[in-house]
Amino acid sequence: MRVAYDCDVLVIGGGIVGLATAYAITRAAPGTRVTVLEKEQGPARHQTGRNSGVIHSGIYYRPGSLKARYAVRGAAEMVKFCAEYDIAHAVTGKLIVATEKAELPRLHGLVQRGRENGIPVRELGPAQIAEYEPQVRGLAAIHVGTTGVCDFVAVARQLAESSGAEIRYGAQVVRIDRRPALGVAVRTADGAVVRGRVLVNCAGLHCDEIARLAGDEPGMRIIPFRGEYYSLARPELVHGLVYPVPDPAFPFLGVHLTRGIDGDVHIGPNAVPALAREGYGWGVVRPREVGAAVAWPGSWRMARRHWRYGAGELRRSVSKAAFTGAVRRLLPAVTPDDLVPASAGVRAQAVLRDGTLVDDFLIEEGPRTVHVLNAPSPAATASLPIGREVARRALGVLVGT
Repeated sequence: MRVAYDCDVLVIGGGIVGLATAYAITRAAPGTRVTVLEKEQGPARHQTGRNSGVIHSGIYYRPGSLKARYAVRGAAEMVKFCAEYDIAHAVTGKLIVATEKAELPRLHGLVQRGRENGIPVRELGPAQIAEYEPQVRGLAAIHVGTTGVCDFVAVARQLAESSGAEIRYGAQVVRIDRRPALGVAVRTADGAVVRGRVLVNCAGLHCDEIARLAGDEPGMRIIPFRGEYYSLARPELVHGLVYPVPDPAFPFLGVHLTRGIDGDVHIGPNAVPALAREGYGWGVVRPREVGAAVAWPGSWRMARRHWRYGAGELRRSVSKAAFTGAVRRLLPAVTPDDLVPASAGVRAQAVLRDGTLVDDFLIEEGPRTVHVLNAPSPAATASLPIGREVARRALGVLVGT
């Protein structure tokens, strides 16, 4: 059967990972026709455009993992990309600060992990902390020099422009017809049909739903966690980036202080269950999405395992005083009046059936498809290497058709 294909590779999702994939495909195989479908009216409207803008060093991640390899490589590439295209960025370095004795072994563990991942790390005592951040208090800290900040939305726009792909905004996917012998046909909400030889799923918060529309059972579900932020009314209190020592049992880094590329200091995020996949406030509730999350066995198992941690995050969400208390562990001078509510983000966290929170990036393949099923932070930092890996797989599928 002869099929009139609209493109060779059809990418669903116009966030930074989807656009980096399109960019990588056209770089690796010039002449490959790529179409990107994005349901919003512009790129990077969700995870990409609602994070803290940090170029992560890769110090937190298990040596040899995709996160470690791609974050370390991606940080250097992101700085180079921003410089090449004159996108606002700065390599600021950051402090990871231990405020309690119980955190000191974990801080030392980060030093070892950083060295294993090839990241330069400097250990600091209390007096040296003050040299970097006079208002920050701690028992010990490490300075990670390769961390920075940038404008990831501008990066996404540049990737879209430089890819040469056809980008269709306002194109929400509602149906996928995959036929392994022929290819894929995607119908959008406006009734348009787009046919491609290979489908790439970079749908972020909706990636598991897209996988199921394509006929693949991904074995995980996206459970959305909202990250709530404040802006610091006295930005002069913080010179750069300041992080607590994270708990290795969770994929979240804790409430931290980030001086962005615009000079404002953002404080957060916490991590609370969202009542919608795009639930950027408590007032956004989508019963169908809540029902789907509740119906997934992994949600209950995760809740039983981590309820104490979750209770603390909820308390900081509903109580500004509690949130301020968390901040004051690092920055004693801060007061509730210093915290001004800012825009929230939502993390697309993959959870397995047994309740395990997927820690690494997760990329799976099916007939004529490549699915990116877990790409939260540091995916923006690592987007260029992730894009190349997804492109490699998609082009491999394309060659085999």
